[in-house]
Amino acid sequence: MGKGEINMNTQDTILHNDNPDGIDRRGFLKCMAWAGTGVLWTVSGGLLSSKVLGATTEGAGADFTFAQISDSHIGFNKDANKDVIGTLHKAIAKINALPKAPDFILHTGDLTHLSEAEEFDALEQNLKMIRTGEVFYVPGEHDVLSDNGALYRERFARKSLGSGWYSFDHKGVHFVGLVNVVETHEGGLGVLGRAQLEWLQKDLAPLPTSTPIVVFAHIPLWAVYPQWGWGTDDAEQALGYLRRFGSVTVLNGHIHQTVKKVEGNITFHTAMSTAFPQPAPGTAPKAGPLKVEAARLTSVLGITDVSYVEGSHTLAVVDSTLA
Repeated sequence: MGKGEINMNTQDTILHNDNPDGIDRRGFLKCMAWAGTGVLWTVSGGLLSSKVLGATTEGAGADFTFAQISDSHIGFNKDANKDVIGTLHKAIAKINALPKAPDFILHTGDLTHLSEAEEFDALEQNLKMIRTGEVFYVPGEHDVLSDNGALYRERFARKSLGSGWYSFDHKGVHFVGLVNVVETHEGGLGVLGRAQLEWLQKDLAPLPTSTPIVVFAHIPLWAVYPQWGWGTDDAEQALGYLRRFGSVTVLNGHIHQTVKKVEGNITFHTAMSTAFPQPAPGTAPKAGPLKVEAARLTSVLGITDVSYVEGSHTLAVVDSTLA
């Protein structure tokens, strides 16, 4: 699906903060009933709304755009998807088919499945096919399996600090790449750690409140489903530094499906994987690769296209499946 087409298979959720696990179960199930109807669910100022994605919602007149891809899991070859390179190529083709090439790409982690050198090589070589500028990365837990992220940092984060965090500015927007996978345990919540939080506070301190902020990390910075480790233990401190800004967008991967939440001026957004889907929160005994019919696979994989218009204080986020 390209820009201007209807997003037919996202799993956007209706979210409220009235449950301890961070998700409104009735709202989630209601949303899932709409899967496949071309309706995008959003929450704005606590009010539920829905709209069909069309050309007018996809960044016409934008000052710049960037695309998000996530969870490519190069090296994975089990039943859920035995050709993750092939589905990555579909994602690349969708990006290259955009009417205007995005300024850059954000990859929100799990570049590889086993953090092997040949897997990093394959990911890097394939992403060179994208007709755009630089690719910015943060690691997923699968990228730090064998060496605590040393090879990842050598290949993709040489100019970063600590375990791989950094920031940059682009046309008036401040981007912050955070790492919340290094100090985690299998199935546990993400962790930012004190050193990174202290750096984040200093990084944001000089910025005026009117600066649009985009934060990207692998594990969600809010409690999507803590029972499966879908959240970050010390995220609240980071969010405290961000709440003074008028527009904050937090982009994550890890859960392999689209989930959105708006909390004040902060919009949270998780991306679909280009490799394989995972079950919806609480609908299976545990998280993990979800096998679907071959004909449905590309409908539950996808990319995110984000547009920014200077002065609007908002980002237009449009998800596209690979179908």
